[in-house]
Amino acid sequence: MRALRVGLMVPINNTTMEGELAAWLPAGSSVTRVGIPRGAGLLTRETMPAYRDAAVALAAQHFSSATHDILAYGCTAAGFISGPRGDAELQAELSRVTGLPVVTTARAMVVALQAAGARRIAVVTPYQDAVNDQLSEFLADGGIAVERLATFRAPDVAALGRITAEEVRGLAEATMGEDCDALFIGCSQLPTHAVLGGLAARFGKPALSSIQATAWDAQRVMG
Repeated sequence: MRALRVGLMVPINNTTMEGELAAWLPAGSSVTRVGIPRGAGLLTRETMPAYRDAAVALAAQHFSSATHDILAYGCTAAGFISGPRGDAELQAELSRVTGLPVVTTARAMVVALQAAGARRIAVVTPYQDAVNDQLSEFLADGGIAVERLATFRAPDVAALGRITAEEVRGLAEATMGEDCDALFIGCSQLPTHAVLGGLAARFGKPALSSIQATAWDAQRVMG
C-alpha cells in the first residue's frame, strides 16, 4: 500500500489519535491534525450542532485534494450521538467542502467489525451510559450486538486524557468473554496501539479499536 497524506479532524483535546493513526498507516504516510473546538464537558446532542459546524468550517479551511489524499473525521462519540444518518450526512458534507474522500471513525468501526466477521462483541469505552447506549444502537444498525460492555465513565476530557494503555488492557481483559467473537475498544482518545496485538493473541479473536479501524478503512477506501 502506498503512503497516504491523511487529514485528521479530532476534538481539540485529543492527544492520542494523530500518533497512533500514523503508526497504523503505510510507511511514509503523513497525518495533519486539526483540532475541533469544544468545551470541557463531554459531547451531547445539544452541543453537537455547533461542534459539527466548526468541523465543517475547519475542514474547508485546512484540507483539499491539492494537499491531502483523504480526510479522517476521528471523533467516535460524535458519530454515535449523531446516529448512522447524521454521521453519513456529515461525511458527505466534509467531502463536499474539501473535495476529498472522507472516512468517519464511527462508520469505520462498523465496517471493520463486519469485515472481521464480528456479530457479538465485547466493548470497552470511556463513556457515560447515555453515549454507551448510542454506541450500542449504532452497532446494532450494522448488525452487531454488544454482549458485554465496560466503561471507565470518564467525567470530563481531563479524566479521559489520563487513561493509560495498561488501564485499557486491564479493562479489556476483564471484559472479553467466550460468548463474544471480537473485542472493540471505542474512543479515539484511548491509547490502543501498544495493546491490541496482545489482546488478539490472548483471546484468539479479532481485537479492534476506533483508531485502528479508521486507519484500516482509510486504506480500504484508497484501494
